[in-house]
Amino acid sequence: MDVNREYKDSVFSLLFGDPAILRELYNAMEGVSLPPNEPITINTLEGALYMDRLNDLSFTVGKKLVVLIEQQSTINLNMPLRILMYIARVYEKIVATKNIYAKGLIKIPLPELIVLYNGPDTDWDTQELKLSDAFEDASALGVDMTMPSPLELSATMFNINQGHNKAMLQKSETLNGYSAFVSKVREFEKGNNDLATAIKKAVEYCIDRNILKEFLESHSSEVINMLFAEWNQEEALEYRFNEGIGIGMEKGIGIGIEKGRNEGRVESAKKFLAMGLEPEKIARGTGLSLETIKGIASTLGTQAPRQ
Repeated sequence: MDVNREYKDSVFSLLFGDPAILRELYNAMEGVSLPPNEPITINTLEGALYMDRLNDLSFTVGKKLVVLIEQQSTINLNMPLRILMYIARVYEKIVATKNIYAKGLIKIPLPELIVLYNGPDTDWDTQELKLSDAFEDASALGVDMTMPSPLELSATMFNINQGHNKAMLQKSETLNGYSAFVSKVREFEKGNNDLATAIKKAVEYCIDRNILKEFLESHSSEVINMLFAEWNQEEALEYRFNEGIGIGMEKGIGIGIEKGRNEGRVESAKKFLAMGLEPEKIARGTGLSLETIKGIASTLGTQAPRQ
């Protein structure tokens, strides 16, 4: 499998960073068959807006469509706002060489905004996420809130867990394989395995049963490291913005809030170090500096991997 090596910040983007697989994925999601002569061009954004990566995947289909896909293992109701920021940057790249101040209308690709969800909340198949749900109620100012908003964005969220959206998964062998792999990771983790062991067992299970076999055989170490980092980053962020902030709020002052946040970061960093994760990845996932991570490693007697 010849994946696009530029886009490999997550297992999802590594697996789907291939135009041919993206064509298969889009056909499955939209129930269409793209003409084989329509080129797929990946234009995933790189930056530091969110966890060192602006978005999971974005690509254009010829000059007619721009597709933005986010993969989530936790429900995030702020996705429309995040996608609004992402798609604006994507369009900025697309029209970079055009004069937007010229009189003539500049044609831009039609957007398709997709969220693929594979977390534990599985009692649904699809959901529609709308930016307008986040708007404040301005009726007290005399604004008619029943009128259509001048700014709207909607994204379709598909549940890609096993047993959901079966027709879509059947049309994409790669997406179905990814869904089965994640399902096995969760199953092995529930069997009292630590996360790293659960991921390793899932990789072996899928290879033995010809599920994403070529991909997993070629990228097994990357997959184990990436997925471990991804899931632990989510755990760190949840602790950081829930338990960590709670510790600070009990003190009732701003310094307590920051202390709570830092405690959450440090505890997560200790867990990452204990599993042998690279300090640079831990720094990105927790928001702590690389020097701080190395300091924590020294107090634990952990040898930080060479950079």
